[in-house]
Amino acid sequence: MADKPQSGELFGVPYNFERPSLGRMLSSYWQPGEGMLVQKPFGVGYTLNLANWRSWIVVLVVGGLLYQEQSGGGDDDGSEESEPAEVVVDDEE
Repeated sequence: MADKPQSGELFGVPYNFERPSLGRMLSSYWQPGEGMLVQKPFGVGYTLNLANWRSWIVVLVVGGLLYQEQSGGGDDDGSEESEPAEVVVDDEE
């Protein structure tokens, strides 16, 4: 039986199942001159290119949202019970 390819593209999405090396892992997350998304060093899809400044904005926004969720900064945490709102509908035409 023929060997299946270890890397390639399927429906426009890259995949790579070759054994990752430390050099390949580090170089895939830091690619100056490339876009914000680059191919993952192992697995299916894309990952952030940390050499691109837009990737750091994404990391900071996600980190801020996670921090806010953990600290209970939202109003919808369910700790306080509120009364239902009264809605008045005027049927006059």
